[in-house]
Amino acid sequence: MKLVIIFGPHAVGKMTVGQSLAAQTGLKLFHNHMTIDVVSDLFENMPGERNRLTRLFREEIFNAFAPSDEYGMIFTYMWAFDWQDDWNYIDHVEGLFRQHGAEVYYVELCADYDLRIERNKTENRLLNKSTKRDIVKSEALFRRLEAQYRLNSLPGELQKEHYLRLDNSNLSPEDAAAIIRETFSL
Repeated sequence: MKLVIIFGPHAVGKMTVGQSLAAQTGLKLFHNHMTIDVVSDLFENMPGERNRLTRLFREEIFNAFAPSDEYGMIFTYMWAFDWQDDWNYIDHVEGLFRQHGAEVYYVELCADYDLRIERNKTENRLLNKSTKRDIVKSEALFRRLEAQYRLNSLPGELQKEHYLRLDNSNLSPEDAAAIIRETFSL
């Protein structure tokens, strides 16, 4: 079993690169909006419940998938490096998979802010993420969270055995996925 965690800020290409990596490797893609979008509309005015249910759904999916005979999973996540709860959550997810013998790989994507603002409106993003279809609301959230959290790591901050930081500003999703695949022999 392999777990590839692709993380980075808004609209950096986590899902899109994950789609290409899944196509190239046979890993299953579990992008973060697969659970976020299920509860967002229904619990729009109850952020505590929305977050609790999102985590609960993810936990159940991880618990069912980790001991399976599948080749592995790609999980995408927006990690706030200045928020300890996110560090704890990622450690928890890694531990859950490792207890079943999984190898865990970390891929941090980074790209220019203005490019990501444009990527926030791409057809693939809007097709696969219902909560991003209101562009004005989505861009306001993008800007607010970018100002509130540090969404890329500092040099040397992440001490993981299998870690790749990749600036995909000028890479196609297929090329970024190929670099990940080759780096980790997936």
